[in-house]
Amino acid sequence: MFEFTGKQMQKKSGFIFILLLFFFSGCSTLQPGYETPVVSITSFKALPTQGLIPQFEINLRIINPNRSSLDLKGISYTISLEGHKIITGVSNKLPMIEAYGEGDVVLKASVDLFSSIKFFTNLMNNPIKDQISYSLNAKLDAGSFHPLIRAAKNGQINLTQAIKNQ
Repeated sequence: MFEFTGKQMQKKSGFIFILLLFFFSGCSTLQPGYETPVVSITSFKALPTQGLIPQFEINLRIINPNRSSLDLKGISYTISLEGHKIITGVSNKLPMIEAYGEGDVVLKASVDLFSSIKFFTNLMNNPIKDQISYSLNAKLDAGSFHPLIRAAKNGQINLTQAIKNQ
């Protein structure tokens, strides 16, 4: 009953392509003006240990500059010392950050024993250092309609200053 010529098929294919392009572009078409939330690391401290493996508390501050709430679904994070991944973890116990608001995320983490052994072995085999480099990388998931939020902090831990402060 219906017959399509070559030009009609090209127009129909072009229309379907544009429709799929809008469908898969996600955030940009559904939330124009969306700004990536700001993530800052506010503290990193050792907790009293129960057993041999040390535990740490990592505090993040998240600022939501958007007009809609940010319902965080999860976070994954890695902490490295001198390039060795010492702590890797995930959490799904995160707060809702209200529109134009801010909130704190508290992560409790344990050390990867085997990576730590490699780190300390390398530390013992190399000359004594005054500083150790560290990096913290975090990825927050705010749901399927938002882009992943990434935060990174790199720096140096001054060992001589840490010893003097004790």
